Amino acid sequence: MNPHLASLHPYPFEKLAQLKQGITPPADLRPITLSIGEPAHATPACLQQALLTHLDGLANYPTTKGIPELRQSIAQWLSRRFKIPLDVINPDAHILPVNGTREALFSFAQCVIDPASKALVLMPNPFYQIYEGAALLAGAEPYFLNTTEATGYIPDFEAVPEIVWQRCALIYICSPGNPTGQLIGQQDLIKLMALAEKYDFIIASDECYTELYDDEDTPPVGLLETAIAIGNTAFKRCVVFHSLSKRSNAPGLRSGFVAGDAEILKQYFQYRTYHGCAMALPAQHASIAAWQDENHVRENRQLYREKFDAVIEILNTVTPAIRPPAGFYVWLKTPIPDTDFARLLYKTENVTVLPGTFLSREFNGVNPGSHHVRIALVAPFDECVDAANRIKHFVNSLTL
Repeated sequence: MNPHLASLHPYPFEKLAQLKQGITPPADLRPITLSIGEPAHATPACLQQALLTHLDGLANYPTTKGIPELRQSIAQWLSRRFKIPLDVINPDAHILPVNGTREALFSFAQCVIDPASKALVLMPNPFYQIYEGAALLAGAEPYFLNTTEATGYIPDFEAVPEIVWQRCALIYICSPGNPTGQLIGQQDLIKLMALAEKYDFIIASDECYTELYDDEDTPPVGLLETAIAIGNTAFKRCVVFHSLSKRSNAPGLRSGFVAGDAEILKQYFQYRTYHGCAMALPAQHASIAAWQDENHVRENRQLYREKFDAVIEILNTVTPAIRPPAGFYVWLKTPIPDTDFARLLYKTENVTVLPGTFLSREFNGVNPGSHHVRIALVAPFDECVDAANRIKHFVNSLTL
């Protein structure tokens, strides 16, 4: 067996199941689950129709690179969304379709890390646990960048010691952040690209929440957009990961893409030809329809804004609740330890949220997930409002 398997932590939802074990919540309260970031809004009709229309594609083996029409539609979307000149993006060299960002974020580390190099893989803390698992199974050592209130809930790249940058082979960043919803600004991305150039490491930017933002006139900036802004038209050392799961409410489609540095993607493509991870043809055609349509994405953002409006107003009557600029999570401070908060909330109100310490590690004497819970506003509006009122009732009971 791979000896690195022993280094893996239990997945957050496995920990959550153990936390809730043996508890019977009130039977008169319907269960409301806000712990997992699984979109519940309707999948757009254009996607569903394209999927049905191309079901005959199940009779064919798909190719690892996907059909040219899919790569072209992704290139056009990148150009529109991030103001990248279309002639800069080569669909054959700069884009690879993938089966969702989770698969790609994990396999990417296996491809780019030399296990004999004793490399460091940097990542935000708290974090999407795939980053840590990918680093460990690639034979690298995770190095955590604590994102706390003091850092604005984003990584402080200037605080990283030079000896760490010297050992860094790969850094995962996530903007908008999971679980905080905070954004890494363009100036910080420029600083990070300068560090990548100086110390020769790869930036893997997880941007799967980038289409869920609060201000319709100010979309989050992307890594490739920033590369273009400083003249890095080859996207050197820059790779981004995008998905239809959150943008188009299609987590079951398992569709996304990786884009960026052509030399890196050439090697990653070779890895993927052995990996056996080509996207089914019906899913590719459905993806084309999704990337070409923005109406459903705008409607999706508005649904989340309405939920944030209501939920934040309710929570702020009992505890400070930060409305994030993007994403669909509330990163809520708790007056008692986060695991106690989540367990007692479930026990008394039948509402499930995720303890922050299940998403983070203690590092340099700090666990940035401590005394926080992640609340995913993915349920229907009425359920989110009901849950917020139950959380309000629960917090009031704690003060009593």
